[in-house]
Amino acid sequence: MASLQIQERLAAAEKWILANPNPPQHWPWTWLYKTGRSLYALIRDFIGGQLTLHAMSLVYTTLLSIVPLLALSFSVLKALGVHQKMEPFLYQFFQPLGPQGIDMAERILGFVDNMKVGVLGSVGLAVLVYTVVSLVQKIERSFNMIWRVPEMRSLAQRFSNYLSVIMVGPLLMVSAIGISATIFSSSFVQTLIEIEPFGSVILLISRFTPFFLVVGAFTFVYVFIPNTRVKLRYAFLAGLIAGVSWQGAGMLFASFVAGSAKYAAIYSSFAIGIIMLIWIYLNWMILLLGASLSFYLQNPGSVAKRHQVQLAPELQEQVALALMWMVAKPFHEGRPAPRQEAVEHELRVPGEVTRNVSDKLIRAKLLTLAGSQGDCLHPARSLERISVGDVLKAVRNDEDNVVARLPALLPKSLFGRSTKGDELTFAELLAGED
Repeated sequence: MASLQIQERLAAAEKWILANPNPPQHWPWTWLYKTGRSLYALIRDFIGGQLTLHAMSLVYTTLLSIVPLLALSFSVLKALGVHQKMEPFLYQFFQPLGPQGIDMAERILGFVDNMKVGVLGSVGLAVLVYTVVSLVQKIERSFNMIWRVPEMRSLAQRFSNYLSVIMVGPLLMVSAIGISATIFSSSFVQTLIEIEPFGSVILLISRFTPFFLVVGAFTFVYVFIPNTRVKLRYAFLAGLIAGVSWQGAGMLFASFVAGSAKYAAIYSSFAIGIIMLIWIYLNWMILLLGASLSFYLQNPGSVAKRHQVQLAPELQEQVALALMWMVAKPFHEGRPAPRQEAVEHELRVPGEVTRNVSDKLIRAKLLTLAGSQGDCLHPARSLERISVGDVLKAVRNDEDNVVARLPALLPKSLFGRSTKGDELTFAELLAGED
């Protein structure tokens, strides 16, 4: 009886969180309510198991690609003679593992130094690039699963985008470190340090600079990796929470490693390897949970849904036509372009659906992003050159490709029938083929 009452209370609490018809309207209750919804969704996703499966898969891929990834990333830095400035970040990553973690970082750097990108040859370089791209591709697949995006980037986009970030990203981070060091060592800042309270503030900022770089890295990943548009403010908030979680997890894991002498006694020299696997897994879980948080912050209506929304092709076509109409009408009347959120609200369909449809229309060059923040939808060409058939073709493209790959032995009469012919039985269809 008591367990039944507990279940009823939990069900009532879940209903209040997910489908409350009268949510709080005043701060701070509104903020607490939205935070509670997002936290509930994160716990639900974690218990569901999909995030843990993707995190474990990424751990395995990381072991295979960490040395090629660092070798490719350090190649540009080595050419400029500044690769030493990136080494502290690797040491910081393995610092929670204790002294053996530092040894592990030194071994990895030794492997990277021994790997000469310039003398690998064409086959070796191709394998190196493929290993690195496969890691980022798995990360994108995990992020697309979180964001309910069914399509990956094209092969050309993967190579161009991934490699540019892998090779230029570390250079930008080193540049940020150099700029911050130059600012803090300038005579003007040194003069301010001697004046209170400016000195304490500058000292505090200098101590938190590595943390700000970590938050910036998380934010960049949350914006760049998903094959959809992620708003910067939600990515930054998720990156900030992920950065704090990463720092906290590092301190807790360091205390765990310090008291894990029994693991060393049981596993001997394998203990550091097992501990490293656990630490890498925690890092991937923090990254994926942060991506999930950014998704729920940008799409609060998806908190109540446990699974991705699947629409029939006919409904996708209707959403696409309605979306194009709502963008074309203000353009025709000379009014400002509508924001993506406003269109989603007026259509009253899940944001992931309208986003996927709008992405297809953008790729078909029927819509384009406009506005100072790039969140307004605008026709990509004059309305005289956009037909209803163009919109339908944009959303039917994937389905048409699937139908085109069906076996040729299937009768053509099986497809393309009108609603009137839906009552035909397969016996009648097969009789017509005889």
